[in-house]
Amino acid sequence: MKAVIQRVSQGSVTVDGNIIAEISKGFVILLGIAPADSLTVAEQLADKVVHLRIFEDAQDKMNLSLLNVGGEALVVSQFTLYADTSRGRRPSFIGAAQPDHAEPLVEAFARMLVERGVPTQTGVFGARMHVALVNDGPVTIVMEYNN
Repeated sequence: MKAVIQRVSQGSVTVDGNIIAEISKGFVILLGIAPADSLTVAEQLADKVVHLRIFEDAQDKMNLSLLNVGGEALVVSQFTLYADTSRGRRPSFIGAAQPDHAEPLVEAFARMLVERGVPTQTGVFGARMHVALVNDGPVTIVMEYNN
C-alpha cells in the first residue's frame, strides 16, 4: 500500500462538475493498493497516518498530529502510484491491484481513519476526478507499507 500524504489548508474532489468531497485543514491522501495488500496493512497505515506529527506546534516545530489539530482527511484512490516507468515511455500499471481487491481496501482504510477519530471523506472509486488542494507548507510525505 502506498500513500502520498499532503498537508493541506483545503482540499476537494469534483466529479462531473460537482464537488463530492471537501475538507479544510488536514490531509489529502492519494492511496494506491497492491495485489498483496490486506486489511492488516490498511490498519497499520491508518494508525501511522492519524498519529503522523507534521503540523506545527506553538514553537513552529512539526510536533502535532491530525488528531491533535482536529484535522480532516480526504482519501482518493490512486492506482497510478504503482506505475512502472522502467521500460519504454508508457507506464505499466500491472503492480496495482485489480478494482475488486482495491476498492474494499480503500473503503476500509477511510473507515479506519473515521474509527480513529478523523472526519474523512473520499473520492469516487474508478471515476475521473479532479482533485484540488492547497498544500500547506508545502508538506508532502510518501509512505509505503507491505504485507
